[in-house]
Amino acid sequence: MTNSLRVAMIGHGFMGAAHSVGWRQAPAAFDLPLAPAMAVLVGRDADRTAAAAAHWGWSETSDDWRAVVARDDIDVIDIVTPGDSHAEIAVAALAAGKHVLCEKPLANTVAEAERMADAAASAAGLSMVGFTYRRVPAVTLMRDLIAQGRIGAVRQVRASYRQDWLADPESPMTWRLEKDRAGSGSLGDIGAHAIDLTQFVTGQTLDSVSGVLETIVSERPLMGEAVGLGGRAGAGTGTVTVDDLALFTGRLSSGALASFEATRFATGRKNALEIEISGDRGALHWNLEDLNSLHHYDATRPAGTQGFTRILVTEPEHPYLSGWWPTGHMLGYEHGFSHQVKDLVEAIAARTAPAPSFEDGLRVQRVLDAVERSAADGSAWTEV
Repeated sequence: MTNSLRVAMIGHGFMGAAHSVGWRQAPAAFDLPLAPAMAVLVGRDADRTAAAAAHWGWSETSDDWRAVVARDDIDVIDIVTPGDSHAEIAVAALAAGKHVLCEKPLANTVAEAERMADAAASAAGLSMVGFTYRRVPAVTLMRDLIAQGRIGAVRQVRASYRQDWLADPESPMTWRLEKDRAGSGSLGDIGAHAIDLTQFVTGQTLDSVSGVLETIVSERPLMGEAVGLGGRAGAGTGTVTVDDLALFTGRLSSGALASFEATRFATGRKNALEIEISGDRGALHWNLEDLNSLHHYDATRPAGTQGFTRILVTEPEHPYLSGWWPTGHMLGYEHGFSHQVKDLVEAIAARTAPAPSFEDGLRVQRVLDAVERSAADGSAWTEV
């Protein structure tokens, strides 16, 4: 690595921690053409931002993202704030000539996502949206096997993302339950991942959808993080203005049908992002809770010898694995963020468009919007 790439991250917390690990680990695991430098961490609360910067290794802090975006010594802006600020920050950063990495979903509305995609299309800097699960080696391998025709023509997709962190009605309000800040609930927060993975691994787009949305618990206690939503700890409740559960079907560009579930009320499911693709020559199945395994069914094998085969995706020839451990040594959740940094840095060095692009993020945003419109008017099918 010869030249430095100075990064400023706007926002911190859970996603800030994950992105920080990626910026720290990627240069050690991979021979990158540019050296990422964790230059500035930006947050609204000076004490919390300073503590996060010291913990994760950011060199300095700021409470003014606009001033940081304007700095000549910053090359990359990494956005991990709630969705209501994505468009403003990203458009300003692109106008200032910065490269931009933005967490998913790209924005809270289609109009905001369109602004971001338009800004990216004419910007000098490159841009990427953080659908990190694409970069789990088993998922990338799934995409490659489908492209090679290993399961034949795609007939059906089943995709779901199930969690249970809101199953307790006494779990407190957070910004993720406020539509003005989060855009949507389970649909956009986790359903967006299922949508993106489906389009990524099949190489197809979702062209129409039909769905329902449900808010299971409409009032939650104000405490902890929810104090910032207008209450004080132990004082009253806040109104949930997003969905807890999204169920929808979709039709792919090939005509194949897909079914989707996104829920934060699946009791006992902690982080079960799952996708199964059925083709006319076989099938592939993957689950985030067993992220190093890809299951392949080869329907061309002789009768009596068929069955799902587990592929342990830890071989050096598998995607991204050359930078890590000997065969059979497992990767975890955090490695996807290192792979994200690897791909972005390599794209910046080569001046090639990274993926997923803001246009890809806009495509997912349009699917989310179509599901919401379908649920609102009860229509059988709504065009994306």
